Amino acid sequence: MKESPSPLELTIPVRARDFLAGGDGAARVRQVLQQVGFPPALIRRVAIATYEVEMNMVIHSTGGELRAEITPEVITITARDTGPGIPDIDLAMQEGYSTAPREIQEMGFGAGMGLPNIRRCVDELEIRSTPGQGTTVKIGIYNR
Repeated sequence: MKESPSPLELTIPVRARDFLAGGDGAARVRQVLQQVGFPPALIRRVAIATYEVEMNMVIHSTGGELRAEITPEVITITARDTGPGIPDIDLAMQEGYSTAPREIQEMGFGAGMGLPNIRRCVDELEIRSTPGQGTTVKIGIYNR
């Protein structure tokens, strides 16, 4: 019986309000996918979704980590953070809805498009959040 290869795994810390490093995790995942030889269209979808979830962590959380699990069939991104959580996930999924403070919006972030952009790019999306504790977002994108 042939064994499937072990997944390639990356773990990237994300710091709250670190806008200079925000997006570095997504860039690292994109770089690895390019090196492994995934198709450009798939890499683009993964990079967009990963960037959006990473920036949500930078903007809204007190910190956390991105974890990428890469197999030939699927790229899974799991973002776990601590912080205020999302009180109403359905509302947060609406385009334009944002709880980002004014100073963040004035920097060009927090337009309320992060979760809707993620939803558009992925094949599977699971969001679990506990107000006052944090949020876990799990993304799956299939290599078809």
